[in-house]
Amino acid sequence: MRIESWLMGYQLFFWLGITLVLYWGALRLQQKLGGSPLANPVLVASAPIIAYLALSETPFTSYDLGGQVLLFFLGPATVALAVPFFRNIQRVRHVMGPLLIALSAGSLTAIISGAGIAFLLGADKATVLSMSAKSITTPIAMGVSEEIGALPVLTAGFVIAAGIIGAALGGPLLTALGVRDERARGLGLGVAAHGIGTARAFQVSPLMGTFSGVAMTLNGILTALLLPLVWKFFF
Repeated sequence: MRIESWLMGYQLFFWLGITLVLYWGALRLQQKLGGSPLANPVLVASAPIIAYLALSETPFTSYDLGGQVLLFFLGPATVALAVPFFRNIQRVRHVMGPLLIALSAGSLTAIISGAGIAFLLGADKATVLSMSAKSITTPIAMGVSEEIGALPVLTAGFVIAAGIIGAALGGPLLTALGVRDERARGLGLGVAAHGIGTARAFQVSPLMGTFSGVAMTLNGILTALLLPLVWKFFF
């Protein structure tokens, strides 16, 4: 029993340390590349870990011992978004009407696009349901996934993929579409790419990060309330 406890402790600190070192290195790499969104640190840091786990056939449960420590800090990190929101509350309040309209449209588009793409590719019902929750932050997405009969683990994978893709390509896409306003850019990243997109938005400016955080939070609440009702109606 003591050996098993020691082994679990070793795996926890080993994988936690590896993750933190790789993420730090990924951040440095992104800085050297001029802050390029394509060098997203989540993608760069996770790729070698995923490759090693797959090639060595290491059980994910072993890695997740350290991952759970990071997951614990996800809640406080999300709550900390209240600080920049408080500092920019007047700017948010002045555009609350347009923000809510854009948020509703973005939330509905995220649900339909996710489910629609999966359906058109011939995915089964569980995958379609899992894909529909791809644009809300992981803890809420997994809870909603269970509520609608989807697969929480699969949903988490879709959420991370959506966040990485959105954070990497969202900025260049918005620029190509002529969206220059930092508030609108933050809103788009928050709705489409949730936490990872919000982290990217804060790298650009506190104002963009604030609107991204507001969008991420409100989109999570709105989707959590509406998605179960939508799927109960259709199924």
